[in-house]
Amino acid sequence: MTYFQEIISSYNTFSFFKALHIIGFVSWFAALFYLPRLFIYHTEAMDMEEPKRSILMEQMGIMERRLYNIIMTPALFITLTGGFTMLYLRGWTWWTGNIWMHWKFGLILLLVGYHHYSKGIMRRLGKGEKVMTSTQFRLYNEVTTLFLAAIVLLAVYKDGLKFIYALAGLVLFGIALGLGVKWYKKIRNRVDK
Repeated sequence: MTYFQEIISSYNTFSFFKALHIIGFVSWFAALFYLPRLFIYHTEAMDMEEPKRSILMEQMGIMERRLYNIIMTPALFITLTGGFTMLYLRGWTWWTGNIWMHWKFGLILLLVGYHHYSKGIMRRLGKGEKVMTSTQFRLYNEVTTLFLAAIVLLAVYKDGLKFIYALAGLVLFGIALGLGVKWYKKIRNRVDK
């Protein structure tokens, strides 16, 4: 352990960064859940008559940019700062001995990719492009749910076999979410007619 690690590796320091990590990921996931919802409203506004169409599209664009720039991206950095600092404090030996953390890290990398892909969607919607249907965006929104469930299950179970069972449950949960979105679409279509 380096001198710097010894100085900052007290329980209070680790707990502070753990709290920072938790605050960051709760905020990040809240934004990750809300942004696709705004994409749905943005997409639905494209099918409306003027002037309602322009007003709503402009408002959705403003809300998307503010959410992404003021909440979502800073929360991403807070999450990563807390997480990487905890890894640093635990040391290399801990990292190499906890394979579940490698899987979690892989999921986090994919989630960061999802985060940045959402920015691309936001830009395309801002140009007036119809990126996906509102139903496709509802399914896109559920990807965040699957990431959250997988990361939490991995952090809780850690053990490989238990995680396999949890992952199987997650796959079933994902199928249920997909069926739920389809069911919602059918009900909504009946109500709209």
